[in-house]
Amino acid sequence: MSTRIAFIGGGNMATSLVGGLIAAGTMPASISIAEPDAGRRTQLTKKFDVAITENNPETLLHDVVVLSVKPQLMQTVCRQLAESANVQNPLYVSIAAGIRTTDIARWLGDDVAVVRCMPNTPALIQCGATALYANNTVSEAQQHLADEILRAAGITTWVADEDLLDVVTALSGSGPAYFFLLMEAMQETAVKLGLDKETAASLTLQTALGAARMANESELDAQALRAHVTSKGGTTAAAISSFEHDDFHNKVSKALHAAYNRSRELADELGKDI
Repeated sequence: MSTRIAFIGGGNMATSLVGGLIAAGTMPASISIAEPDAGRRTQLTKKFDVAITENNPETLLHDVVVLSVKPQLMQTVCRQLAESANVQNPLYVSIAAGIRTTDIARWLGDDVAVVRCMPNTPALIQCGATALYANNTVSEAQQHLADEILRAAGITTWVADEDLLDVVTALSGSGPAYFFLLMEAMQETAVKLGLDKETAASLTLQTALGAARMANESELDAQALRAHVTSKGGTTAAAISSFEHDDFHNKVSKALHAAYNRSRELADELGKDI
């Protein structure tokens, strides 16, 4: 990729993307990172042979500007960028949760190309799932660029309606924590039943990994896979019956609805002018 890419914010997600891009063949000379924290800049300099700057507006000389700052700082950063001369008209890619493209565009100066992304934490190990949405100003070529950047951290998928990113937030954005919670409960119970903590943790993690790989590589959906490994009258059937008796599906549905509603609330709160 010969495109010049600038990251505003050098946190964990930006670091993961930069590492993934370089591993995929992007020349380090085409990447820059603007990071206000001096200690963090030192760490980034040791890790990557890319340009490191303290000044955000310098990034506007690039083709793509990745906004990788905390959601609470997004408005301030965008307004700072809007005050700078912008002859490049870069594509802005936001990986900040909960900030709508209309708000980002308003803070930057309205007629700008914005792609909003919802990655999740496994992107930190290049195993993420990211959904993207492009506003009407984004060209097909720019959409391809955004997809190529986020694919450095895992799989990508596009949504045509920005509101669907709230669903994505509830599903894959928050989703890793749901699996961690289940693994936590499984490990705790196994210990209570007599296993030592290390054995319980090892078996739980490998079981989760194996189940995910089976689901990912199989032509069967999750429901069919579950039925396939559930023998009538067996131990798995007893556990599944207990889950169903406690209305497991409804509990999961309520949890995702809670995350979805909170995502919409946060977008409203973060989109207010300060």
